[in-house]
Amino acid sequence: MSPKNYILVVAGEPNSVFLEIFFKSIEKIKIKKPLVLIASHKLVKLQMKKFGYKKQIKIINPNLSLNIKLDNNYINLININYDVTKAFESISAKSNNYINNCFKIAFKVIKENKIKKFITGPINKKTFLNKKYLGITEYISENFKIKKKAMLIYNKKLSVCPVTTHLPLKLVSKKISGKLIIEKIELIEKFYKKLNMKPKIAVLGLNPHCETVSKFNEDAKIIKPAIKKLKKKRYNIYGPFPADTIFLKKNREQFDVIIGMYHDQVLTPLKTIFEYDAINITLGLPFMRVSPDHGPNEKMLGKNISNPLSLIKAISFLDKY
Repeated sequence: MSPKNYILVVAGEPNSVFLEIFFKSIEKIKIKKPLVLIASHKLVKLQMKKFGYKKQIKIINPNLSLNIKLDNNYINLININYDVTKAFESISAKSNNYINNCFKIAFKVIKENKIKKFITGPINKKTFLNKKYLGITEYISENFKIKKKAMLIYNKKLSVCPVTTHLPLKLVSKKISGKLIIEKIELIEKFYKKLNMKPKIAVLGLNPHCETVSKFNEDAKIIKPAIKKLKKKRYNIYGPFPADTIFLKKNREQFDVIIGMYHDQVLTPLKTIFEYDAINITLGLPFMRVSPDHGPNEKMLGKNISNPLSLIKAISFLDKY
């Protein structure tokens, strides 16, 4: 099998539930495409011992081509050094260099081996990104010099995309534009085309009931004209709709994708409906980057009760993609 079909996995924040759900995922499902994990060998062994998980580890040299025969009988591991003595510590800036080195090696391996499938574990935005990037979507995109990108929270029944990502609410109205809305929707259309689908898309307004008492109405002046332009290009697109009713069952079932103007406008209802049954996909990259749709979950570290469903969905999606 060509290395470009391998699934590369960066574990991310070492003090997170990711390795726990990784162990659970590879036990629960059969995966055809080889997984290659980038993490600390020492950390993986400590957490394996913590959870009573047993599987042989095969160390891979990241400086060599991945054009070698790999299978999932082992944990195929690219080791990144990390000074750790116990399975879990508190999340802090201590792990920043380690996480950054994991991503550096991942980007190198992706470029040299033309990897097309990439999974990232959760990171702590406050400590790792340190206000330099809005989120990991922007961090990865900048490293590949990608300007047009979109964050799609994907479920086969219904997906959502926020036009702005991890932006403070007070800045949203200044950021949204017709150009940005069209850019996100074009990327979504391209993604669904690869799935042999023409999606039916709903676009939400910014203001309650798409109305405002201020002089400038973003719904009328920005969002509606963008929808009109896309309709002329034969996009299957409708709106703007009020956000308070679009997720009612009879309304949401009419659409494949709902576009919101800001993060919580669409992620909160989707997570309420599907919980862990959704994955985060970055659109616009030269490869498919997917992550489980949750954070490090520091409160559940070491308890062995974390739900692996979102990571299972992420792996299964890339295994079939």
